Amino acid sequence: MSLILFACVVRIRDGLPLSASSDFHLDPQFLECRKRLKILSSILTQYPERGTARERDLSIHFHTSGGVSCTCIALSSYPAVMAFCFLEELSSKFATSYSATSVSLASRPYAFLEFDSVIQKTQNQFNHTNCAQPKIDMAKMQEDLRLRPPVLVSWEDMEFVNGMVNGRAEVHLETGELSYIALHRQGIGNVIAFLLPFMSCFGLCYLYLFYTSARKVKVSILFVTLCLCNVYLYGLRNHWQILFHVATASLSFHQIVTRHVAEKPPDLGV
Repeated sequence: MSLILFACVVRIRDGLPLSASSDFHLDPQFLECRKRLKILSSILTQYPERGTARERDLSIHFHTSGGVSCTCIALSSYPAVMAFCFLEELSSKFATSYSATSVSLASRPYAFLEFDSVIQKTQNQFNHTNCAQPKIDMAKMQEDLRLRPPVLVSWEDMEFVNGMVNGRAEVHLETGELSYIALHRQGIGNVIAFLLPFMSCFGLCYLYLFYTSARKVKVSILFVTLCLCNVYLYGLRNHWQILFHVATASLSFHQIVTRHVAEKPPDLGV
């Protein structure tokens, strides 16, 4: 059973999500927790380095360092010391992988999507408590939490009232390096880049099943379109996802180009 259900790395100045683990939880309480976490991410500048919010069966924990905050949703029964060990390790790995400049220049959500594999691997390690941090690190964290206890964030502090968080603090989401118009255009571009490969796949299937004139030209156009769209989606898709799509398209391209039309037997219809 998973103890840490979800983890996400966000930029604290505007709450922009940089990378996150995959989650397939449809539990209403978890989905509500995700909503609260999104609101909390936008106001992290108001809180110190560490914090926790508890609600019935689930808890939110966050650890902030160097302009980035690592957050997670875990079962309330999961020890806080373990959760903060997990977040500190995640923070250390992220800081090693990406510079402060690249984080500052990130202009779209999940710009470091390839880091999700690191999140998932670390999350799996900590979900098996006997495979987690050495006892000496846990003891150090426990002492650190005793000396500097995490701030307790109330559930009411993470809800919108008339466009404000709990009616007290207005949320300002920065646009980074791009204007709102540029972000809108980029969103449309991403939608088109998802739809074109989808339609190209249907085109490749049709060309494989039915012989048409100028088949090589058509399949070449569809193959190039699919590859270019996947390159455009780099950042929203990681290296392995792009490699999978391009490899599948390459195999389809080869099968279509090398496939010969079956000749009719001379005695057909006799």
